[in-house]
Amino acid sequence: MNFIAWTIVACEIGFWVVIALGLITRYIFKREKLGFFFLALTPVIDLVLLIVTATDLYNGATATQVHAIAAIYLGSSIAFGKSIIRWADERFRYYIQKTGTKPVRKAGFEYARHSMKGTLQHLLAYIIGGAILVAMIYFIGDPARTEVLSSTLKVWALILGIDFVISISYFIWPRPEKVK
Repeated sequence: MNFIAWTIVACEIGFWVVIALGLITRYIFKREKLGFFFLALTPVIDLVLLIVTATDLYNGATATQVHAIAAIYLGSSIAFGKSIIRWADERFRYYIQKTGTKPVRKAGFEYARHSMKGTLQHLLAYIIGGAILVAMIYFIGDPARTEVLSSTLKVWALILGIDFVISISYFIWPRPEKVK
């Protein structure tokens, strides 16, 4: 595994570590500002990945699937980051602190709306990550070195289309209530 791949793994681990530190600091140690500081570090992790990836390509590396995954990771992290933190916060309060309300399984129209919101976040991730991919393609300026980036953009567009179809299907065939 190359350096960029290890950097992606380290950034993903770092993302969850700063979220855990933020929640523990906020709720266990009652240091809300320090907890917010840790949670605010998540974009810094994204910036590190962007710098490492851009530097590697700037120094003449041929773009690989790993470089494309870095762009996907960045777009997804930016688009989904806040909702992931909110999701973790709700569960931390309920399961660890034993406060707050129990997270409920959505069904019917509520689940369809939730699914479509996730798909729209996916669209935002695609726009951000796609812009990074297009920027890498443009700045490298050599189609032979960026072919994998172009193909990744096409595959991701197909996946996004499938995501839209699935979300729309929940409006037609709603997710049933869970039988207790």
